Amino acid sequence: MELKEKLLSSFMAFEERVDVHSELHDVRTAAIKNFENKGFPTKKDEAWKYTSLNAILKNDFTVFPKQENAVEFNHVKKYFLHEIDTYKVVFIDGVFSSHLSSTTHEGIDVCLMSSALTKPKYKMVIDSYFNQIANKDESLTSLNTAFAIEGAYINIPKSKVADKPIEIMYFSTGNEAALLVQPRNLVIVGENSHVQIIERHQSLNENPVLTNSVTEIFAQKRAIVDYYKIQNDTLEANLIDNTYVSQQKESHVSVHTFSFGGNLTRNNLNFYHFGERLTSTLNGITIIGEKQHVDHYTLVKHSTPNCESFQDYKGIYADRSTGVFNGKVYVEKDAQKTNAFQKSNNILLSDKATINAKPQLEIFADDVKCSHGCTVGQLDETAMFYMQQRGIPKKEAKALLMYAFSNAVIENIKIPELKQRITKIIATKLGVKLGFDL
Repeated sequence: MELKEKLLSSFMAFEERVDVHSELHDVRTAAIKNFENKGFPTKKDEAWKYTSLNAILKNDFTVFPKQENAVEFNHVKKYFLHEIDTYKVVFIDGVFSSHLSSTTHEGIDVCLMSSALTKPKYKMVIDSYFNQIANKDESLTSLNTAFAIEGAYINIPKSKVADKPIEIMYFSTGNEAALLVQPRNLVIVGENSHVQIIERHQSLNENPVLTNSVTEIFAQKRAIVDYYKIQNDTLEANLIDNTYVSQQKESHVSVHTFSFGGNLTRNNLNFYHFGERLTSTLNGITIIGEKQHVDHYTLVKHSTPNCESFQDYKGIYADRSTGVFNGKVYVEKDAQKTNAFQKSNNILLSDKATINAKPQLEIFADDVKCSHGCTVGQLDETAMFYMQQRGIPKKEAKALLMYAFSNAVIENIKIPELKQRITKIIATKLGVKLGFDL
C-alpha cells in the first residue's frame, strides 16, 4: 500500500482514538481532504522543482508507533545543551517522555500540545491560534494538521521573560523498521515578552525516519523570539519542517537554521507581518556532503509600513550533495518604507556538488529599500596560498576559510553555550580542530 493510501485509511482510526471537540474535528477533516486532493508534492510543483520525495516515500512507514520506547538520559545527554539549565519538552518516537522532560506552568506554559488540544481551559487559546497562520492549502501542512495531537505548547504571557531557554527534542529510537512522525508545535509570545527556543530532531538508530513537522509562532507587540533549529541527524533521517511566523507591531523574531546532517531536509519558513516597525531575521548555515540534500524555501510577506527583514544563508557543499535556496520577499502596496535584504552565498567543494538558488523580490510599493544577491564559487586559492606560506597546513587553512565564511551567521547566536556547541559541530564537519577553547 502506498503511503498516501495508508494515511488516508488510518485517518478514521486516528479520529476515533483522540478526544477532541467538534470544531477541531472539522479542522482535521478539511485538512485531510486537502491532502487527499493534492497528495505529496512532486517536482512538477514549482516550489518543489529541485526536491523529490519519491525515493523516501517507497519506505513502508509505521504511522502510529506501538508505545513509548524507554530511553535513558545518559543515552541522549550529549544532544542536550547540558552546560546550562533549560526547560525540556522531550518526545520519543512521537510520544511525550515525562522522565526526560522538565516542563512548567509557573508564570509561563511549557507543556504539551495534547493537553492544549484536549483540555477545556486551553480552548480559547486554541481557537485563537491553532492552525490560524499555517498555510491551509499546502499539502504536507494539511497532512500534519489532520494528524496533529502531540508536540510542544509554549505560551509566554504578557510582560514575561522566560528565565531559561526551552529545548524541544524529538528522538527516534529506530525500533520501528521505518517511522513517520508528525509533531505540531504552537508558540505564543505575549506583548513585551521574550523567549529563546532550541529545536532538534535526532535519530538514535539507522532505520529510516520521515518527520513532517509544523510550528506556528505568534509574536505579539514588542515580543522578542529567538528560535534555533539544529539539524544534524543521521543519513537515514528525512525532515520536512514547516514553520509559520505571525508578527505584530515592533516585534523581533529571529529563526536560525543549522543544517548539517540528515538524508533529505526541507525547510519551509514563512514570515507574515501584521504591524509596523517590526524586524524579521532569517539566518542559515548548511554544511553537507555525500549525497545529502538540503532545501531552504523562505517567504517574508511585508504587508505593513516601516518594517525590516534580513536573510543571510551560507552553504558549503561537498561530494555529491545538493543544496536549494528559494527565497522570496513580497512587498505589498501599503508596505512603504520597507527595508528588505536577502543574501545566499555558497561554496562548492566538489565538481559533483550542486546548488540551485532562486532569490526573488516582488515589490508593489514605491518607497522601499530592497536587495538580494546570490554567489556560488570555490575557496579563494590566493587566500589558501597566503595561509600555507605562513605555516598553516592546507587542511587547516581550508577549514579556517570555511569557518570564516560561516562566521557572520554564527555571531548572531545569542546563547553563548549554543554558539560553542554549533562551533564544535562545524569543526567536526570540517574535520579539524580549529583551536577554540570549547
